[in-house]
Amino acid sequence: MKPAIEIRLSIASLLRRIWAWRFLKFGIVGASGTVINLGLLYYSREYLFATMQPPELRLNLSLALAIFFATLNNFFWNRKWTWADRKQHYSRPIAVQFGQYTLSCWLSIALQAVFTNLLAVHFYYLVANLIAIAMTSVLNFVLNDLWTFGRLKLLRAQPARPAATSEQQAKALGDKP
Repeated sequence: MKPAIEIRLSIASLLRRIWAWRFLKFGIVGASGTVINLGLLYYSREYLFATMQPPELRLNLSLALAIFFATLNNFFWNRKWTWADRKQHYSRPIAVQFGQYTLSCWLSIALQAVFTNLLAVHFYYLVANLIAIAMTSVLNFVLNDLWTFGRLKLLRAQPARPAATSEQQAKALGDKP
């Protein structure tokens, strides 16, 4: 039998590896969303809403459109790839889960818009938006990992039982090393 401190270190190591891999996948999905976001932001501001006045309204409408489509993209790919190993989330209707995803992203989206507007005074608007996305991505990951894709639900659903091995805990959390 392993000492308690060694088991805790093993669990901590396992969780770090899981989160590092999942966060990398989340980042790749986020990068695809960033491309969509920046592309739509540029197209909307420069062409779709080009005649709209004042310029702040043009920027905000363009941001809303860009953020919406980037969110749809990110939800789809995070569900299918980043958190695909958590099969329990497939039992909920996709519209319900998208609602959860959207609610968990609202703070990140609001902060992205605020930061973009604040930074657009000092930087080119696309650079400002890119900085804002980077600043809010960690919050977005944590909220989605804990709520949308089930980590909290899994932890609450487990009955009290003796201490589990790190492999059993990883399996209970629905993660793969």
